[in-house]
Amino acid sequence: MNSTDKAKGPLPEREQALRLQVYLAHAGVASRRASEKLIAEGRVSVNGRIVATPGEKVSPEDLIRVDGTLLRQERVFHYLALHKPPLYICSAADPQGRALAQDLLPRDIKERLYHIGRLDYRSSGLILFTNDGDFAVQTMHPSAEIEKEYLVEASGPIPDKVLEDFVRGVVIDQVFYQAAGIERLGRKSLRIILIEGKNREIRRVFSYFHLHPVRLHRVRIGPVLLGSLPEGASRPLTLGERKKLAAP
Repeated sequence: MNSTDKAKGPLPEREQALRLQVYLAHAGVASRRASEKLIAEGRVSVNGRIVATPGEKVSPEDLIRVDGTLLRQERVFHYLALHKPPLYICSAADPQGRALAQDLLPRDIKERLYHIGRLDYRSSGLILFTNDGDFAVQTMHPSAEIEKEYLVEASGPIPDKVLEDFVRGVVIDQVFYQAAGIERLGRKSLRIILIEGKNREIRRVFSYFHLHPVRLHRVRIGPVLLGSLPEGASRPLTLGERKKLAAP
């Protein structure tokens, strides 16, 4: 199975007039929601004219630029699973000069790929990359209820109360955190399943209980397993995995 899907034959939806934010998503710029933000910030132009309101219809013949860079509708789409090592950052750039997870992707891919969700700098494991904005939106949206599974090791013993409260739900700084499932693997280790996966959720909950995770490793996103994929390596998603991830 190859990571690319080359368009064959007519592509009615992608060739007809589209709303500007949809065009940006199809061009692999960002999700539709993030594209709306780019438009509102005045960073998108159509035929030399800045457009600050989402919803304007555009066609492939229009010259569309983001931050001055001319866009083209994607014709080749990639869907990759990456085994991110610790001390790599999920970002397009880093002012501190830290290593980027996207730099581990195959060099023969010419299209710019974006991570779906993220893993923090110290965490490792499975993360997905694509240039298909619609796929990214479907996969990231909370309504998709896609499970993310983590193996977590703490610096000290983890009390039962942590498991009980995390499954029941805990409020930290006015934010509600709740695990979909927890399994104890040892005195200092857990298997944790999240659905929504708020920013740094596991680390925040551990810190709340005065614990420190020395290893936070994601092994599954929905139907996609990290399996034996070597650290720093990537593989294409199968068609079956993609269909399950993007299922309504």
